[in-house]
Order: sequence, then structure tokens, then C-alpha cells
Amino acid sequence: MGIHESAENYLETILVLSHNSNPVRSVDVANELEFSKPSVSVAMKNLRSNGYILIDENGYITLTESGRRIAESMYERHTLISDWLIYLGVDQKTSLYDACKMEHAMSEESFLAIKKHINSIIR
Repeated sequence: MGIHESAENYLETILVLSHNSNPVRSVDVANELEFSKPSVSVAMKNLRSNGYILIDENGYITLTESGRRIAESMYERHTLISDWLIYLGVDQKTSLYDACKMEHAMSEESFLAIKKHINSIIR
């Protein structure tokens, strides 16, 4: 069974927040996504029980190997697609929104084909 889009978004958000070198907590995820703290708490419990994250005694969240793989995949898709849309003339706000939707919907095969094409043109 595949992972749900919402779980992918949570994992990607944890990854992005961890890039600033500060420990990530549920409240940080809630603030970033503008979700309620109770909703994020339930999501973190589910991610932890499925083996995607670890939460230490201080409430700091780290990605497990499987969680990191998913997060990095989503982040790569998001950045590549949003950069491509901006290159095509789409405004940044729209490109970020659309990339977020597209990154979850397309197959790995389609993404790799798009990635190969984009890299041959703009990178």
C-alpha cells in the first residue's frame, strides 16, 4: 500500500524545516503548514507508528531512512516541477501551488521522463 499525499506533505515539511539546522517539533510543522496542533499531533503519531519518523523525549522529530527517502523524493519533485513552471512563465505563487499537487499525482516513470527532458533543456 502506498503512502497518502498528506503523509508525503508532512514528511517533506519535516525535511525542509530540518534544513535550517534547528530541531523540528510538531509545533513547527503545525506553524509551517498552518494546521492545528492536534491535527499535526495525530499525523505525527501515525507517521511514527508507520516507521517514517522518530520522536525523542524532547519532542524533536527526525526522519527514519524510509521517511527521508519519501521526503527527499517529494522535495525533488516539488523543486524540479516548480522551477520548470517558473521557467515556462508561470508566476511563483501558482507554480509552487501547482507543483505541490503535481508532485503527488504523477507516476515515477512520468516524473523521470519529465526530469530528463527538463535537465536537457534548462539545467
